[in-house]
Amino acid sequence: MRLSAFAGHRRAGFTLGPLTLFAGPSGSGKSRALQAYEALARLGGGAELGEAFPDPAACVPAGARPDAQRRRGFRIGCTADGPQGPVRLDVAVQAEPELRIVGERLTSGGLVLLETALRDPSRPAVQAAWHTAGSSPVTRGPLPDDRLGTALLSLRVAGKTDGQRRVLAAAEQMVVALRSVFACDPNPRRMRAPVRLGAGRLLSGCDNLADVLWRTRAECGRRHALLTAAVGAGCAGRVVDLLAEPLGDGMVRALIDRGEGPRTPLALLGDGELRYVALALVLLTGPGVLEVDPAGEVPQALQTLTVLADGFDRCMDRRQARELLELAARMCQRGHIRLVGAVNETSWAEGVDAVTVVDLSP
Repeated sequence: MRLSAFAGHRRAGFTLGPLTLFAGPSGSGKSRALQAYEALARLGGGAELGEAFPDPAACVPAGARPDAQRRRGFRIGCTADGPQGPVRLDVAVQAEPELRIVGERLTSGGLVLLETALRDPSRPAVQAAWHTAGSSPVTRGPLPDDRLGTALLSLRVAGKTDGQRRVLAAAEQMVVALRSVFACDPNPRRMRAPVRLGAGRLLSGCDNLADVLWRTRAECGRRHALLTAAVGAGCAGRVVDLLAEPLGDGMVRALIDRGEGPRTPLALLGDGELRYVALALVLLTGPGVLEVDPAGEVPQALQTLTVLADGFDRCMDRRQARELLELAARMCQRGHIRLVGAVNETSWAEGVDAVTVVDLSP
């Protein structure tokens, strides 16, 4: 991932492994890095620019001066490896006076496959040129300035020439790499109340944890047993089972079965324990349970979900954070989950295999 000019980052590049932790004190840019990743993922899924960047002014580098037309903006990008080799995407966004994409470039093997530029500020479009390698080396046409051009190429490129097929393959590799992202930041305050039974797909704030437990406990006993064991390792007291109890009127609440005596409602757990339970559930489930639309182009057995966890260790003690990281390492090694998290420090993570640490400390 590249943050060429984004919030507090300038000319920054980060190599992300299957399990990556951004570490540093408050204000070091950890959350901004995850925000940029999530925004690229949204754009790759076809979202409008305003949905990906709800507060674009906050993304402009501090101290950036407007030009003669009072324009300010930011630049981000990424490289996705795969069957086509490294495919590079770079995007320039104008944040002020109006939000729009003013430049985009998709390259592979040193060849520019797509390039866009804002030619007429009065029109809501950019001029695009994509590689053809037929009777004409490039094809030109307008693309909207509020969406990622790479995600639209499958609608504009016919795929008749070798060059066009190369463009489509590179664009698909980039879009597939970006789309399967689940940004997760459990909110303990909202997790304590009973919830209404619904589709059983976990929201990013994990508000509906009890609804998801109601579903997953019945669907997959093996995964539920793994979740119960993980919760027992990270929470105080004995944990025999995790239950979802219907309360009537379509409502349900989550409980811990201690094996004897009254069951403990999850509402009585501390914030750290609730976040631990929620993140463990995320790591042990997958796209079919989480509120994310995976890339339909990829067979389910080959899909990889990237979990973005801002404040991965927030409210947790060192033992809980360590247990959760070891669970993440085991799941990431299987190849179906990737995790990018933000933490304050990583001394508690020493000795955990296959962790890439990006230290943003001054």
